[in-house]
Amino acid sequence: MVSTVIWGTGNVGRAAIRAVEAHPALELAAVLVHDTGKQGRDAGDLAGLGYEAGVAATTDVEAVLAARPRAVVYAASGDIRPDAALADVIRAIRAGAVVVTPSLYALYDQRGAPPELREAVLAAIGDGGGSLFVSGIDPGWGNDVLPLLISGLGSTVDAIRCQEIFDYSTYDQPDSVRYLVGMGQPMDYEPPMIAPTVPAMVWGGQVRLIARGLGVELDEIRESVERRPLDATVSTEAMGEFVAGTQGAVRFEVQGIVEGEPRIVVEHVTRVHPSCAQDWPVPPGGGDGAHRVIIEGRPRIEVTVEATDEGGNRSAGGNATAAGRLVNAIDWLVEAEPGLYDALDVPLRPATGRLGRKHP
Repeated sequence: MVSTVIWGTGNVGRAAIRAVEAHPALELAAVLVHDTGKQGRDAGDLAGLGYEAGVAATTDVEAVLAARPRAVVYAASGDIRPDAALADVIRAIRAGAVVVTPSLYALYDQRGAPPELREAVLAAIGDGGGSLFVSGIDPGWGNDVLPLLISGLGSTVDAIRCQEIFDYSTYDQPDSVRYLVGMGQPMDYEPPMIAPTVPAMVWGGQVRLIARGLGVELDEIRESVERRPLDATVSTEAMGEFVAGTQGAVRFEVQGIVEGEPRIVVEHVTRVHPSCAQDWPVPPGGGDGAHRVIIEGRPRIEVTVEATDEGGNRSAGGNATAAGRLVNAIDWLVEAEPGLYDALDVPLRPATGRLGRKHP
């Protein structure tokens, strides 16, 4: 059994605990939290397992890493603390752990990452013998392995579009939603997540991964952003009130340009309430989220994935599939050589040994 630590118990961390508990090759060794209010609580309680997992949450990072766990799922947010997240991940790698995380955007495409970032991680791998695999929370598989898989079903491919369509009204991340993405802020506020060059920095790696998988050269990566205000004040389940006239929806694209045309596009359509920007793409049949891949070509192929978790919530379902991609890569990474890996290196494999297994 691979001793596995979950570091962070937010939206992704809760799902990661459940995924580790369900995996026949993994054993939950520890749960690290930052919030002292969670210290001492059982992992089963934190993750909504419905039973005690026998692992109490702790804030003692040093003690957990000193036990030399074989794997760490780093689920703490890197949105507004990228340097701290990188330092945490490097610390775990130096302790000899295989680390999987969605928190280091620049390493989605590790080959194209900034040299100083890549060198810091490779130095830690050399010192400690650990590994690192980064995949997106949006979720990564929807912007790398899924579109590449589907592209192989057609005769010709003119363009690939990956969409995340998301309603934030049930998403319990107020700091990220209000300040990073800008929901509920005046329309003259510049949200950091969609400031010029940031979308390409965050999601450009996924565009490059698809291009690499297709064997094409990108001329450049472009970005476009559109924002809409709320027509009326709305109240959300998870984050309270958002006032009329403030930002209620964002739509942006990160475009991979091939021979002058946008051929590979990662698009995000996000709302704080379904009443805003109703002319933009919506999930089929409504709901709070979906992921869609469109292959323009012959034939035209469109695949929409809707995942639900935590009582039918689609945003929780998206988090769970992102966590599943990471957790389910651990046993492969443990068998592989120490190194820095990306989505084209790590196979997406069947759920061997889990068919009919009792839900954690």
